[in-house]
Amino acid sequence: MTSKGLEAQLGGQNPHGSTFVRDEDLEKPQSHKSAGEDKLQDGTTASEVDWQDSPENPHNWPWSKRIWQIAVTGLMGLLVTFGSSVYTPGNAEVAERFHVSDTAAVLGLSLYTLGLGFGPVLAAPVSETLGRLVVYRTSIFVFILFTLGAGFSQTFAALCACRFLAGMTGGPVLAVGGGTMADLLPVHYRGIGGATFLLAPFLGPALGPFIGGFAVQYKNWRWTQWVTLFAAVPILLCCFTTPETYQKIIVKRLAKRQGKPIPAAGPKGKAAVKFLLTVTLIRPLVMLFTEPIVTSFAAYTAFIFTVLFGFFDAFPIVFGGVYGFDLSQTGLVFLAIGLGCMVALLIIILIDQKIYFKLYLQIKAEGGTKVAPEHRLYAAMLGSLLIPIGLFWFAWTARREVHWISPVLSAVPFACGNLLVFWASASYLIDVYGPLNGASSLAANSLARYTLSAAFPLFTVQMYEKLGIDWATSLLGFVALAFLPIPWILFRWGPKIRQKSRYDTT
Repeated sequence: MTSKGLEAQLGGQNPHGSTFVRDEDLEKPQSHKSAGEDKLQDGTTASEVDWQDSPENPHNWPWSKRIWQIAVTGLMGLLVTFGSSVYTPGNAEVAERFHVSDTAAVLGLSLYTLGLGFGPVLAAPVSETLGRLVVYRTSIFVFILFTLGAGFSQTFAALCACRFLAGMTGGPVLAVGGGTMADLLPVHYRGIGGATFLLAPFLGPALGPFIGGFAVQYKNWRWTQWVTLFAAVPILLCCFTTPETYQKIIVKRLAKRQGKPIPAAGPKGKAAVKFLLTVTLIRPLVMLFTEPIVTSFAAYTAFIFTVLFGFFDAFPIVFGGVYGFDLSQTGLVFLAIGLGCMVALLIIILIDQKIYFKLYLQIKAEGGTKVAPEHRLYAAMLGSLLIPIGLFWFAWTARREVHWISPVLSAVPFACGNLLVFWASASYLIDVYGPLNGASSLAANSLARYTLSAAFPLFTVQMYEKLGIDWATSLLGFVALAFLPIPWILFRWGPKIRQKSRYDTT
């Protein structure tokens, strides 16, 4: 398997498609010649296919073309995550229309979220074999069909089935995004480009209730699906304006055009099936239960994502029940989560460029070759402080005697901390375990995160009704405090923990 194929695999196991810069990438940028004979990831020499100077090499594209590709990829990621939360303002109407309980109506969110977790399993091998474009175009097209089916559903079972399948077929878009960023950007821009792309899928859940609230209030719940379609069709058309970026596919085309030997394909038949089962199913489960680093971060990110999805039910209880907000006004509150994500983006860029990259240059000047993975944890250490601050702030200011702006603003540090922990943990796992085992570690992370995120909204309302807003959110805050030491412990004792791993962490 090629290294960029592995990056696609990594993106495939990362539900929000973030891009990771590895130290070996810093040592040998893949789009520039190095001493001796350059080898492409599949073993073909660059000179054989004129790859280095080819205008089809994405690193040689004009910046306007690359920026357009990044924008379209980001919009696809935003669309799919938008589809998860846009449904939530229509929960009450769905329950009334199909004569089901309010808890059952939440299945439209939970099953979609669960479907997102299955998307990477489908996308990774397809992207590795056929390239990025076929994944993007097929995924968005089929996503549109199932979203259309959800909007026209006449039974609750049909609605649930279409929502699950829409999430599952939209998930591959998130899976391949990280690989596309690696295709397009040289390593010294990849941190900024990857962080910028990462923002798009995180903005989706914030924009969904905002737009969905207006759609349900002034139309009906089916319009939560129609507005998704209105966005999806233009994005699909934009996708057809973008070329392939995956190096292995482009190299094969160049070799065929120039009459050169076509690079050998990867494993086929039983070998391919064995690799797929090992990397995407068996090894992730083993690492989840045997690797303390994987276990701790899987639990941590699963918890913070769970709280984020739980807010889709909690915010209407708080701002509708306490402050008397209508659906559209409650939807506006979710923009605070988007603001928090934008703040996190700025912090990630600053840490990547002002701390990590400078540290790498210093180590290289001193004759070193690699930055310790623990230096990826600065963002998580900051985020671990912001998450409980946001939760306790929300817990004890969401009351009638306190102005509504206070609990709204509390969502900013929570969302900021959420994204910081996610980005840092994913980057750390890749640096610790390398590309291949790193893919499995992120798969374990994804499995825990989406399973819990799908389940939590089903009992959020009951928890808030039994414990009250203050103690229900405080309970989450105390759990966040319990998780807070994880990045700090790994920063201090990570090297010793890594030495005991059964996998190569050097």
